[in-house]
Amino acid sequence: MAENQNKNNNEQPKEQDINQLLKVRREKLAELQAAGKDPFVITKYDVTHHTSDCVALYEKLESELLADRTPVDVTGLPEEEARPLRKKDYEERRAIMDASPIEVSVAGRLMSKRIMGKASFSNIQDKSGNIQIYVARDNIGEENYADYKKYDVGDIVGIKGYVFRTMTGEISIHVNEVTLLTKSLQILPEKYHGLTNTDMRYRQRYTDLIMNADVKDTFIKRSKIIAAIRKFLAGKDFMEVETPMLVSNAGGAAARPFETHFNALGEDLKLRISLELYLKRLIVGGLERVYEIGRVFRNEGLDTRHNPEFTLMELYQAYTDYNGMMDLTEEMYRYIAQEVLGTTTITYQGVEMDLGKPFERITMVDAVKKYAGVDWNDIKTLEDARKIADEKHVEYEDRHKKGDILNLFFEEYVEEHLIQPTFVMDHPIEISPLTKKKPENPEYVERFEMFMNGWEMCNAYSELNDPIDQRERFAEQDKLADAGDEEANHTDEDFLNALEIGMPPTGGIGYGIDRLCMLMTDSPAIRDVLLFPTLKSQPSKS
Repeated sequence: MAENQNKNNNEQPKEQDINQLLKVRREKLAELQAAGKDPFVITKYDVTHHTSDCVALYEKLESELLADRTPVDVTGLPEEEARPLRKKDYEERRAIMDASPIEVSVAGRLMSKRIMGKASFSNIQDKSGNIQIYVARDNIGEENYADYKKYDVGDIVGIKGYVFRTMTGEISIHVNEVTLLTKSLQILPEKYHGLTNTDMRYRQRYTDLIMNADVKDTFIKRSKIIAAIRKFLAGKDFMEVETPMLVSNAGGAAARPFETHFNALGEDLKLRISLELYLKRLIVGGLERVYEIGRVFRNEGLDTRHNPEFTLMELYQAYTDYNGMMDLTEEMYRYIAQEVLGTTTITYQGVEMDLGKPFERITMVDAVKKYAGVDWNDIKTLEDARKIADEKHVEYEDRHKKGDILNLFFEEYVEEHLIQPTFVMDHPIEISPLTKKKPENPEYVERFEMFMNGWEMCNAYSELNDPIDQRERFAEQDKLADAGDEEANHTDEDFLNALEIGMPPTGGIGYGIDRLCMLMTDSPAIRDVLLFPTLKSQPSKS
C-alpha cells in the first residue's frame, strides 16, 4: 500500500491505516538501503541559504532589475484576452530575472507534495520559515525524479537550484538537484490543524515545533528576552557567574527542596531552590556586581504558573539598596520589552500593561488598607491580627505570627488587583529572614515584590549583612523547621562565616524568567514557555 501523495496527502490517516503507513515507510527505507542510497550514511550538507534568505534576496533583486517596468494592465479585458497578455508579461519579467539567477542550496523538512506527472510542487520548511519548490523530471533526471516521487511528507531533503517567482506570484525554488538527507519513519500530524492535543504537544515538543509556527516563535522570543537581559546587564557592568546546583543546605527561599544522595562522598544533598546564598558569597569576595540565570528546583505542585524546575535570575549589587533595585528593574523591564517587542506596551490575554509609565510604588500595609479596608498600623498584637483575620475570613495557622497574617491578607485581597507594574514594599520581618530591617520600624524590612497581571514577577531586598542578626533569623527558621515547616530555611554556617568576613551594603533581586516570558509572548501557561515541561511519566509499552 503506497502512501497517498496527491493533493489530499495531508489528511490525517485513519487509525487502522497508521500501522500500514508506518510499515510502508520502513519498506521504502529498506529499498533505498538495498539500492545503496541509504540517507542515514550522509554526514553533512552544505547549506548556503535559509528559506527567508531566498525570499528576501529575490525581492531585493526584483526591485532593482524590474524597477522601470510597469505591470501589464488588463483591467476590463475579457479573460481570453487578458490571459495571454499576463503570460507574456510574466515571461518577459522571468527572462530578466533568470539572467541574474540567485543560486541557492537549502535544506529542510518536506511539508507537502503535489505530484503532477513530470513535475511536482512541494513545500519545505527550515528554521526561518518555508518556501515552495518546483521539481521537474527534465531538470533532475528520470531516475532521481522517480526516487523523489517516493519521498514522504516529513522527510528531510537538501535542494540546489535558483529562486524564481511563479506565474501566480509565489517566490519558489527551481530545483536542479535534490538529495534525501533523512527518512522520516513517523507520520506528521495533519497539516491544517497542526498538533492540537495539549498533552502530546508538551510530550513531543519536537513535533509541536514542526507543526505550529507560533510555538517556534514563542521560543525564539524567549531566547531574545534572555539575550536582552544579558545585554542590558553587561551595559551595567554586571558579571555573569555560575553557582552549584547540588547543595548541602538549600536556602534563600521558602520552598521544599528535592533531595538526593551523592554516592562518592556518602552524603545527602539537595537541589538548589535559590541562587542567593552563593551569589552573596561572591559579593563578600569583592566581585560587587554579579548575576546568574539558571534552573532552580522546588518540590511543589504543578499549575499554570508553577513547574518544579524553572528558570530564575538573581543579581546582587554592592553599595546600593532596594531602592536601587527598583530603579534597575523598571529600567530593565522597559528595555527588554522595547528590544524584543518593539514597544513598552504588553498585551496579555487581552489585558494591556504599560511598562512605559513609572511603576507604582506602595507599601504592603498601604496596599492592604486600600484593598482590604484594614489599617495594619492599628493591629498591635498577634491577638488583634487573629481577630481581624477571623472577621475577614482569612485562614491562618497556629504558627503564623502577626506579620505572617498581614501577608495572608495581602495574598487574599490585594494581589489580583495589581495588573499594571507595581512595586509592593516593606514586608513584615517574619516572612523575610534574609532582609535588612527598616531602621525606623524594625517590624518591617527593606524588601519589595514587583507585580504585573496579579503575578509576583520579582522579589528584592536590601540584603541583611549583619552576621549576628542573620544568625538569630536562621535560629527562628530552624525552630519553624523543627515544628514541621518543610519550607523553612536552615542555619548555613559557611554563609554566616562569609558575612563575618564582611559583606558591603548590597541590593539583591530574583526574577522569574518564565513568567516574564509568558507575559511577553502572551502564553497562558508556564508549560507554553518551557521547551520540556515536567509531566507525569507515561506507562511503558509492554
